[in-house]
Amino acid sequence: MRSRIAALALACLASGPAWAQTPTTPPSAPATAATVAGRQITVEEAVAIALEGQPQIVARLADYQAARLRVDQALAPLLPQLTGSWTAARAQTVTQSTPSSRPGSDPRTLTVTNWTDTTVARISLSQLLFDFGKNYATIDSARKQADVALEDIELQRQLIAFTVKESYTNILFSQRLIRVNQQALERAELNLRSAQGFFDVGTRPKSDVTRAEVDVANARVDVIRARNAERTARVALNVAMGLPYDTPTSIIDNLAYQPVAIERGQLHGEALRQRPEYRQTRLRVDANEALVRRSFLDFFPDITGGGFYGAARADMNEVWELNLNLNWSIFDGGNRIARYREARANLEAARARVKAQELDISREVEQTVISVEEAQERIQAAQKSVESAQENFRLAQGRFDAGVGTILELTDAQLELTRAQNLEAQALADYRIALARLDRSVGRR
Repeated sequence: MRSRIAALALACLASGPAWAQTPTTPPSAPATAATVAGRQITVEEAVAIALEGQPQIVARLADYQAARLRVDQALAPLLPQLTGSWTAARAQTVTQSTPSSRPGSDPRTLTVTNWTDTTVARISLSQLLFDFGKNYATIDSARKQADVALEDIELQRQLIAFTVKESYTNILFSQRLIRVNQQALERAELNLRSAQGFFDVGTRPKSDVTRAEVDVANARVDVIRARNAERTARVALNVAMGLPYDTPTSIIDNLAYQPVAIERGQLHGEALRQRPEYRQTRLRVDANEALVRRSFLDFFPDITGGGFYGAARADMNEVWELNLNLNWSIFDGGNRIARYREARANLEAARARVKAQELDISREVEQTVISVEEAQERIQAAQKSVESAQENFRLAQGRFDAGVGTILELTDAQLELTRAQNLEAQALADYRIALARLDRSVGRR
């Protein structure tokens, strides 16, 4: 055991301290509002910008550095402990005495004051010789916790990447709705002018004009809502990229249908290999196993060797000592037994969470695959619906202009066309978000 501890200490020293190994900042300078404004960025560029300087990722990097430094702290008791001390003191002693009295003399009390100076200087050295592997188990647990913190960095990167993709798609969806509703507003205004013209010549009633005015007002409300949704989505994208909320971000439209091939079996296996949450749960099992060993080894003694060298006043005589200590807590009221049982219970809980994580990941992957397939089918159906609605509106517009159709027929055709176009845009956006969620469920950025 002693050679094992020594080898561990030498290996850690050779690798250097944790603060020298762990980066605390992203590898490149983060993008700013000035570098983003004035140009269009792709979704890949948006993700890269977020991964470079997003504050939440920087915070996880600092957390990992702190976890690595806790490994150094756990290693410290295995190395020699050297301390120096110097003590100087001056003490005053006061004594009183009464001399023997003689007949005819005046008895007096004598007061004597003595000063004593003490100075001690020493250097002490101690070295843990054998502890049955207690500190080694503590180091092992600290390393596993540091690995958990490292996986937390990757987890945050994947979450940020998904948020960027989702916000990016929401902007494109809102822009598509703005165009659709703007076209609906233009059609409604054209219908209003036609209805007003027919009313002016006496071929249409006033109710047609009123109905057309209502359609125009509703179309304007829809345009306002779409614009507000676009601004909200842009704020979300800027914040996800770590930029000021009011950055004038401009993005490239990729809201188009691109079929993808999906292999369910491969996706489930890939998710278990790449999901940082799953790796974290397995690392926590290893960390709890180390804590169980540490709690069990608390029942055994520690053997420590030490000594000191120094000198003492007045003539600074040389003083030194060599010692060998064995510390063994025989009974502590059941505290160690309770800690051991607690560690065993935590280990069983960690193992159960691994199984639960496997089930959760499998469920999430399967649900995202179903969402992708559903969105694909909705896109195809929505595109056919748009074609039919466009033809129906064209016919209704012609009948109304010819004076044989009603305003109600034209309005219904117009609303159906707008609805079909909105559903198509929604299906395309849901498809893009489902693909992003699929990447997240299998551990991709």
